[in-house]
Amino acid sequence: MTSFNFQPPAPRAATPAKVMPFPGRVPERLVGVGFRCWLTGFDTGDVGAWEEAWTTYQATLGHDAAKPLLLSLSQFVRGVKTNCSRDIEVYPLECRGFCRDECLAISLVAASQHDRRPELRTCAVALTGSDDIGDALLGAQQFAASLREAQQILSPSSICPANCPLWQPRNKLS
Repeated sequence: MTSFNFQPPAPRAATPAKVMPFPGRVPERLVGVGFRCWLTGFDTGDVGAWEEAWTTYQATLGHDAAKPLLLSLSQFVRGVKTNCSRDIEVYPLECRGFCRDECLAISLVAASQHDRRPELRTCAVALTGSDDIGDALLGAQQFAASLREAQQILSPSSICPANCPLWQPRNKLS
């Protein structure tokens, strides 16, 4: 009699729907992960989310550079929330991809760094769902400047053009 050593396949990790590719560049990752963690902390009151942002920034940039960036990140996220007329979606902290709103936040900061005003405005409106974008723009510009001071320059290719599908309003079933 022949015995077989059957090994069932390892379970596959579930991947959230509509995952955007995880940006490989450090500046984009800092913005996307920071936005996710800080917004999660604001929305849930879970200090662990803010600690995750601190750990990511400190591990990447060092203690001294991380502190002012997190303050600026906090002001950016607060500015976006102040102007929001819709719920902003972020993926869970452990997710490797970025969702639409996280990509819009990355694009908003990149447009600020590269002085791309039409995309900056369009992105802020798409992210907040409002034409009242003053606080979001101010927060994005201050965060972009802080990142620049820390030599964290986002790529111009991270700016989503006006005809990008990310900009389109979500389809509503009628």
